[in-house]
Amino acid sequence: MAKITTLKLQEMKEKGEKISMTTAYDYPTAVLVEKAGIEIILVGDSLMMAVMGDDSTVSCTVDQMIYHIKPVVLGAPTPLIVGDMPFGSYNESKEQAVRNATRLMKEGRCDVVKLEGGKEVADIVKAIVDAGIPVMGHIGLTPQTVSKLGGFKVQGKGDKAKEVLEDALAIQEAGAFSIVLECIPDQLGKLITEKLRIPTIGIGGGRYTDGQVLVFHDMVGLFDKFVPKFVKQYLNLTPEIVKALETFKEEVKAGKFPEEKHTFGGVTEEELERLY
Repeated sequence: MAKITTLKLQEMKEKGEKISMTTAYDYPTAVLVEKAGIEIILVGDSLMMAVMGDDSTVSCTVDQMIYHIKPVVLGAPTPLIVGDMPFGSYNESKEQAVRNATRLMKEGRCDVVKLEGGKEVADIVKAIVDAGIPVMGHIGLTPQTVSKLGGFKVQGKGDKAKEVLEDALAIQEAGAFSIVLECIPDQLGKLITEKLRIPTIGIGGGRYTDGQVLVFHDMVGLFDKFVPKFVKQYLNLTPEIVKALETFKEEVKAGKFPEEKHTFGGVTEEELERLY
């Protein structure tokens, strides 16, 4: 399969072909996603919760993002690799935003960057795009500012729907090539997808977005602190892995592992006798 580009994603929207996207934070996971033919990999600041055990994404740094982007790029040459801009890396000024987006591209070698926010960050998005860096937007529930939103709640209900639509239009006009819609009503996701020229990627954004994204650890059952309503678990690996580890421990304790087939030769009986 040819390398996925922003132009390819635009073509998929225009043809009505759905887009698949998931996260990866390391080389082994990236290799699996590559083999599955997923179009987009997000190296997200969600790594702070899924991998690092934090309660939010806020503590993530640019250096951490670069560290995790590099092995994903090596493991998955085909998908579009999205580097997440962490909280505090684009909030101060356009110059700061361009500088950090450039670092993700140059040092991490991702294909594009993603940042959260609506109308209030449209000028930041434009500045990054004008600097030659493709930007994926992210509106609705924005995890980096979840404390401001009052928690992990559905956004855009009732008279708040207009604000989310305005955010989407503002991010599009700022030059973003696509936009993530998180935790918004099903019909609002449909409306925004119909209104926008650029692809929409839903995560709890309903059935009608141009694509869907799930966190890898959520969909395969490796993160069990909580399971959001929008997550479908395609596997539940946690009990299987725990069972394998328990069996390993039991075999070690009982002397059943390693067996002879797991050992190496290379010392003759004569040599062994001299050593003794």
